[in-house]
Amino acid sequence: MNYGNEGERQIERSKLIQVNEKKIISFVREINRVLKPSSHLFLWTDKFHLCEGIADWLKKTDLAIVDMVVWNKGRIGMGYRTRRSSEYLLILQKTPIKSKGIWQIKNIPDVWTEKVDNKNKKHPHQKPLELQKILIEAVSKLGDIVVDPAAGSYSVLEACLLSRRIFLGCDIETF
Repeated sequence: MNYGNEGERQIERSKLIQVNEKKIISFVREINRVLKPSSHLFLWTDKFHLCEGIADWLKKTDLAIVDMVVWNKGRIGMGYRTRRSSEYLLILQKTPIKSKGIWQIKNIPDVWTEKVDNKNKKHPHQKPLELQKILIEAVSKLGDIVVDPAAGSYSVLEACLLSRRIFLGCDIETF
């Protein structure tokens, strides 16, 4: 997305380290290794990978896509053909796949509208705090550990603090 004419937000995004397919596959396999049975991986993806598929990422894992949330960011962004106003969160679950007794909140819409406050934005790819909080509450209990190995803005940490979960996380670069 480094076109040179997108303004400050896109300039910051274009500076981020790009992760190749091999690294993503390794990353997903390692997450699969440490997840407890029936635990979840919330995986943000772009429109390209959503359309092309992520099957290669899931090979040799016990993970399956069980749902998806579309995040309506409440503002229009960039795009080659259409202007993007949303992002995609794939919900993966490690076997055995089940929701009864695992997924605690039943009224989360599959299209979530939430604006990220640009004044307090800490990272070019900051994600919606309230969505993260409700998803954490949906699949974990008070005092459970939530891991975010690609923490970016550390908004998952903030969501964990609000929902009284234990956060473990890191990122390549801190903003």
